[in-house]
Amino acid sequence: MCGIVGYIGHREAYPIILKGLKRLEYRGYDSAGIALFDGEHLNLCKTKGKVTDLEERIEKTTSTAGKLGIGHTRWATHGEPTEDNAHPHTSQTGRFVLVHNGVIENYLEMKNDFLEGHSFKGQTDTEIAVHLIGQFVEEGLSTLEAFKKALKIIQGSYAFALIDAMDADTIYVAKNKSPLLIGLGDYYNMVCSDAMAMIRETSEYMEIHDKELVVVKKDSVEVMDYDGNAIERGSYTAELDLSDIGKGTYPYYMLKEIDEQPTVMRKLISAYTNEAGQVTVDADIIKAVQEADRIYILAAGTSYHAGFASKDFLEKLTDTPVELGISSEWGYNMPLLSKKPLFVMISQSGETADSRQVLVKANEMGIPSLTVTNVPGSTLSRE
Repeated sequence: MCGIVGYIGHREAYPIILKGLKRLEYRGYDSAGIALFDGEHLNLCKTKGKVTDLEERIEKTTSTAGKLGIGHTRWATHGEPTEDNAHPHTSQTGRFVLVHNGVIENYLEMKNDFLEGHSFKGQTDTEIAVHLIGQFVEEGLSTLEAFKKALKIIQGSYAFALIDAMDADTIYVAKNKSPLLIGLGDYYNMVCSDAMAMIRETSEYMEIHDKELVVVKKDSVEVMDYDGNAIERGSYTAELDLSDIGKGTYPYYMLKEIDEQPTVMRKLISAYTNEAGQVTVDADIIKAVQEADRIYILAAGTSYHAGFASKDFLEKLTDTPVELGISSEWGYNMPLLSKKPLFVMISQSGETADSRQVLVKANEMGIPSLTVTNVPGSTLSRE
């Protein structure tokens, strides 16, 4: 998964964005980059490798001034993990800078239909998208109208954060099928792939729904659809623990997670039992399990292996058949289901795009679901 962090406000953006990117390292990545705007100059630095490599390079070669910026950690999909393919990407003229999490399915058609004569530095779908936005502005549209026009053309999954070098007061944001949150502060706002990147910066968040565009300023957040119709959206609060995402004394996240398993199990048992040792699971969950004629565990990556470990145990505990599925397959080809299914989604971050795609379909079909995640307030836990 790629990670996005953006900041606009009254403080210097660089240390906040850098800290956020480090907190998203658990998502996995192969390159990283940051763009900062000081009101006059748009300074961009990116590199293959770790966030620490980016930190070393940017502090030697690039100005870190600016109270507006966006950062990105990339897990390569289109194009190899190289510096040219790392985000942020710039438009043909260099006026626009874009970061993206997701996969644009029609990027070659966009390139052929709209961008004849453009030159590209890398091989990514994201670079096509920012060139498209820049092209529409060159044709006379405002940045907002160009962004809306591009969003109506782009097909696939995306979370976008866009900066215009002619506008020091705005981050333009949009999402579809990929996670993105707004973090709300006093005279500052943030844009992040998940709330973990904003720990200690804010505990107030605003969710963005699919196919919504958001104009983020330091003192306002305006949500709209792709036609420009305003959407009212409230906020919610979530208190998160920084120890949940840091490596602590461990050299690798994998070792940390393996070593923490006994502690996690004890915490879970304590959370869902009373002093008499009786189970205190929510009544709606118990009812959903009792009424199900088959339980489907859906997950991806190592969460899928966790599903394997729980399958037999869950069958014996509930006396109900349990099947295990890979989210990326079920999202595109859901098999024939039983008459009364229950979906159990497993996701460490609560932001796994493939699992969310399955959950959206389950909700549309009226299938009850349960999410097991480490992150309260994450997309899967909310939906």
